[in-house]
Amino acid sequence: MKTAQRTNKWKKIMMWTILSIVIIVAGVFVYLNSVTYSPSERAEAAMTSDAQVNVTKLKDGYRFEPVDTKVTEPNIIFYPGGLVEPESYSPLAREMAEQGHRVYIANMPMNLAIFGQNKADSFIEEHPNEAFVIGGHSLGGSFASRYAAEHNEKLEGVFFLASYADEGGSLKNTNLSILQITGSNDGVLNRESWESAKANLPEDTTYVSIEGGNHGQFGSYGMQKGDNQPEVTEEKQLEEVVAALENWMNRFE
Repeated sequence: MKTAQRTNKWKKIMMWTILSIVIIVAGVFVYLNSVTYSPSERAEAAMTSDAQVNVTKLKDGYRFEPVDTKVTEPNIIFYPGGLVEPESYSPLAREMAEQGHRVYIANMPMNLAIFGQNKADSFIEEHPNEAFVIGGHSLGGSFASRYAAEHNEKLEGVFFLASYADEGGSLKNTNLSILQITGSNDGVLNRESWESAKANLPEDTTYVSIEGGNHGQFGSYGMQKGDNQPEVTEEKQLEEVVAALENWMNRFE
């Protein structure tokens, strides 16, 4: 009798434990969903294929590629910022595809690159004999850097949008070409950490500052908490990012 009572007690404890875990996990998902940034109408529109760019949904994200023209290498892999939905970067991906590049935007678990550092693998596997660069915005840039530090033989370069390479993603001893782009009105980027992290990059890193640009306008998802108001339009900031990327990648030819 006592054994049966003990068994029932443990069953109840296990049931309540499992229920508590389910409630906590559900709560975390609800919270993350509430603080995640969604794409603007402009970004949603950029997700549609047209006569210039074909947009394809993949297992690990999205592919943007030019229509009826030879792809210009390098291909571009992009890691989104933390808690930002990947579609928010479709205007940038579309612009680069219109320039002739094949662009991949990774879809991160819970919209956090910390859980999807190796997403680039599946994109590179599509065209293993072609050149690739990788980069990202904010948290995405840091984990793109970590991927590059472990797979530098697969890449030509790394670009950072309001981001930096931490010690785990140090690139200073690689032969990779590096591009750093920031906005002068960025209220989210930790400037002290960014400055310190320069030690993790090669001396010949290219630095570009967008006058009046802020943190959120590296994507298209509205104002981000803690950010400063921009002094340039989203379109102007995107134009300068595209120009900086093109100038940087032209060196690979």
